[in-house]
Amino acid sequence: MNQLSIRVSQQTQIHKSKFQTVVWIFVFIFGSSHSQVFANPKLSGNNHLAKLSIKPTHKKPVIVVIGENQYTELTDFIVPYGVLKRAEISEIYAIAPNRGKINMFPSLSIEIDTSINDFELLHPEGADLVIVPAIHNAENITIIKWIQKQYRTGATIVGICDGVWTLGHAGLLKNRKATGHWYSKENLKKSFSDTEWIQNERYIQDEKIITTTGVTASIPISLGLVESIAGKNKTERIAKDLGVADWSPKHNSSEFNFDWNQYLATAKNLVSFWNYETIGISIYDGMDEISLALIADSYSRTYKSKAIAITNHKDSILTKSKIRFLSEHKETNQNDLSMLIEVPSDTKAFEELEKTLTRIQERYGNDTMRFVANQLEFSIQEFFIMSPSKKDLRKN
Repeated sequence: MNQLSIRVSQQTQIHKSKFQTVVWIFVFIFGSSHSQVFANPKLSGNNHLAKLSIKPTHKKPVIVVIGENQYTELTDFIVPYGVLKRAEISEIYAIAPNRGKINMFPSLSIEIDTSINDFELLHPEGADLVIVPAIHNAENITIIKWIQKQYRTGATIVGICDGVWTLGHAGLLKNRKATGHWYSKENLKKSFSDTEWIQNERYIQDEKIITTTGVTASIPISLGLVESIAGKNKTERIAKDLGVADWSPKHNSSEFNFDWNQYLATAKNLVSFWNYETIGISIYDGMDEISLALIADSYSRTYKSKAIAITNHKDSILTKSKIRFLSEHKETNQNDLSMLIEVPSDTKAFEELEKTLTRIQERYGNDTMRFVANQLEFSIQEFFIMSPSKKDLRKN
């Protein structure tokens, strides 16, 4: 085949893939968006996690956030690590099967220096708390076996968002109450029928197993974990720094669904590949990694844009909580960026999320903004204060 034929064939496959993706989105969104299969529509009435138990040999809790090198959900991983690290109440590790790069989805990448084996050498007795974000391969046998081992040695295991799938495949949800991302509920019930699936709660604790709803549940559960270790006063101070007023499990699961307008906006964004946007986020040493994660996660869910990290002549930076983010672009070459975002050093993370959704609405429309908020399981009704500048965010 000659080079022209190859290029034509490649372009044909690209357009075919775009069309198939639109069709898939149609099935994905409307195949189950109105299903109500979570078993229990009521609140448990317990607004606090049990006090975290730690091993007798530990002076303070040993906490691990474990990711998969191939792909790990950005906010699920970064938020709990960032919140617990800045609380200064534990010995905390960010690990994966291998040292080095962790690709995050839907965007960005970090570099870690502790593998599963490294942690085992440091703490053969095991962790006290293990946090499991959503990962690309929820059946990753290396991660599953390690989580099972940690559970057997007494650790509390937390599944954030679709991290619940990994807990399920590890056999940790059998005959328990659990929750998960609103969109996953039908498949979760089918896959783990011996679990009682609860709705209307942001997070659920069943003995030493904790599960949460969608992506932004990482914020209240992280604060809840701080409270379970260090008490309310410490948690209130951290919540204030984040711009969060409430970290209780109260939640309205029925608020979340994809409607026709959101589907049509998403389909339009998908097929309009000629004006797809690259959003640059300037990263620097000491920046707030929680704000960075929330901004990048949101812009990379529009199907119209993707966020990338950029620096000025550096390959990586260390954030406020000492997470190493890798640069994907240099500030000296901004011609192919649609927009550059500067994140202030004194920002409040939750306010940055609100501002980001407002900007997405202004740039891409209300339906795209709501599509992003639904993916994040972010409640516009609960968290957006009515004002002339924000009133459109509550449109149905």
